[in-house]
Amino acid sequence: MADISIKAKDECFVLALLGKLSRFLTTLTAWAGALVLFINVLVVFASVIWRYALHSPIHWAEEVARALMIALVFFGVATSTAKGGHIGVDLFLRFLPEQVRPYVVHASRWILFLVSVGLVVSSYDLVQAARLQTTETGLPQTIYVIPVLIGSLVMMVAALELALRERIRVVLFSGLGIVVLAAIGYMKLSLMADPASAAAGLMLICFVLGILAGVPIAFTLGLSAMVFFICDPSLPFVFFSQQVAAGVDHFVLLAIPFFLLAGAAMEINGMSTRLVELIVRGMGRFRGGLNMTTVLSMAFFSGISGSKLADVAAVGGVLMPAVRRAKQDGEEAAGVFAASAVMAETIPPCVNLIVMGFVANISIGALFIAGLVPAVCLLVLLMIAANRFGGKINVSEAYPVLRPRTQLYLGAAVGLVMIFMIGRGVMMGIATSTEISAFAVIYAIVVGRLAFRELTFKATVKMFIDIAAMSGVLLFIVACATSLSYALTIQMIPQQIAELLVSIGVERGAWLFLLLTIVILVIFGAVLEGAPALIIFAPILVPIAVQLGFSPLHFGIIMIMAMGFGLFSPPIGLGLYTTCAICGVEMKHVIRPMAKYLAVVFVGIIIVAMVPPLTTWLPGLAGY
Repeated sequence: MADISIKAKDECFVLALLGKLSRFLTTLTAWAGALVLFINVLVVFASVIWRYALHSPIHWAEEVARALMIALVFFGVATSTAKGGHIGVDLFLRFLPEQVRPYVVHASRWILFLVSVGLVVSSYDLVQAARLQTTETGLPQTIYVIPVLIGSLVMMVAALELALRERIRVVLFSGLGIVVLAAIGYMKLSLMADPASAAAGLMLICFVLGILAGVPIAFTLGLSAMVFFICDPSLPFVFFSQQVAAGVDHFVLLAIPFFLLAGAAMEINGMSTRLVELIVRGMGRFRGGLNMTTVLSMAFFSGISGSKLADVAAVGGVLMPAVRRAKQDGEEAAGVFAASAVMAETIPPCVNLIVMGFVANISIGALFIAGLVPAVCLLVLLMIAANRFGGKINVSEAYPVLRPRTQLYLGAAVGLVMIFMIGRGVMMGIATSTEISAFAVIYAIVVGRLAFRELTFKATVKMFIDIAAMSGVLLFIVACATSLSYALTIQMIPQQIAELLVSIGVERGAWLFLLLTIVILVIFGAVLEGAPALIIFAPILVPIAVQLGFSPLHFGIIMIMAMGFGLFSPPIGLGLYTTCAICGVEMKHVIRPMAKYLAVVFVGIIIVAMVPPLTTWLPGLAGY
């Protein structure tokens, strides 16, 4: 008994020590990520000023910005791993028996650890290979790969600490389950005459099991890709980390954390509260006033942040208290939020518009413009539905204490100027979306601080830390999806799908192909989240669509709208889970009241799909 007691104490000591180490390392990566994000904003902003104002471009700026981007992603994902901030699907876990569920849930923690270990091993080899290499401007090539190794090491420690933080029985049996599955996979691989042919099958099995087990999306994708590189003897394992890093080694993707940062700055400045109150006081006298306020507020903030989930959080956090004070139906309000988020998917600077332009080689500026008219169409339809299905409220109940109207108008004016700056920059071709987003950050911080004085130094530091972690989560999904996409390409799977869809389009008509695309993206948008679905399918489907006579702009916008519909649709839409959490309601109670709004949105998507000029007219006027 004494020996058992001593052993338990030793285990607790080791776990406590590991916890302290994990917290120390993740604190370092949190601050490092914030610093990297800050420096990157300054580098991009300065490069634009030097190029346009001083006519002396900084030649090394883009390379440094890309290296800092990789550091931001891996420092951010390391920080988020310790905090449990990754996105996953837990719907299927609810069908498991109560006795089994804890073991399956915990097994996902071991998956995080295994993927982290794989990245550590692979990135170490990548660092060794890059030691003697330099970039085009003479900088050491290791600036791109050392952050991958550091972030992976911290992520491994954090994942191990999470995996061991449970009852010993759960830890051991869940780990044993992973070992058994790995052994079965190895046996299957060893029995195959051609191991490379089994790699695709094992990759698919890992993907399906990962989704069903509630493993975070990024790590499901990463595990699938890692297994493929392990199983295929013709590919060195260093390709795993190389492809993950390559997935975010792009200057254009910097627009994502920059727009997130600009949106966060405007929210902290209090612009969201002022704008929402202004809209409520204007729309409250109409039937469905609060629902219409939700739709308009989502449209407005989508022109600032770029992230639909961030928009839902910003508007929902402000509007839901007013909904409760006005004694309105919270479940229906959550449904309107979700439907409005689908509407806002094509309002620039949406993250998915940037990802679509990047992976499909379409002008991001053109996509920004192409998405405006479809967004307006859905906006009008949702406003009509909100008015038809909503009730009238008493504004004094929603806002017992009213702000002076001058404050409200000032908040709206500051936001509108920012939206105008972004839109003007894109349409005139003054700068790239990344450069414009850097200006948006500077504007939001400086002007917002002068106008509202609510963005303190402490709040600014916290904002950079939070956005660095959030960017890491979002872009790590992109990174792992890119690695999986590479594996799929090696197996010729995209080509096979392309041949099938081309034959369908030729034999049955181009419009059937378009409808099948909508169905595919709705399904995969619900399961995967936007970025990986676009990374996997856009390079395959866009060239086929062009071959069948569709404009790449039109087809790209339809893909994004369909993916957004899946993301916020029951029963497995990740965005809907987030929306319900923000609104403080259960999803099972939201499905029925939101069905009518989703039906309206779906009708709008079909109308846009069948009328291509809705997406191509405005870009044509702008010269695209």
